[in-house]
Amino acid sequence: MKLQESVGNVYADMELADAAALLVKARLAANICELISRRGLTQTQAAILLGISQPKVSAILNGRFRGISEAKLMDCLNRLGRDIEIVVKDARRSPRAGATRVVFA
Repeated sequence: MKLQESVGNVYADMELADAAALLVKARLAANICELISRRGLTQTQAAILLGISQPKVSAILNGRFRGISEAKLMDCLNRLGRDIEIVVKDARRSPRAGATRVVFA
């Protein structure tokens, strides 16, 4: 078995076409999971707070977020008391031109 060094994105390592978008969604979903856990919310309580169904909460908590838009995940973070800031900057200043990343402060 040959080992291969990760590029830092498991979805890119798996050669998925939408790897960058999936990584963004994964980071958003992970933060949602952390906030739900920190508040001690049940899935039903979280669903009411987030304005989504309990099965969708379950899907997010289990890492199945492909059918949920980035916009909806950001809305969930807003409903959990988090501000979202999107920064668009000149790609020439970035080490990876055209890169998308999510940073939690």
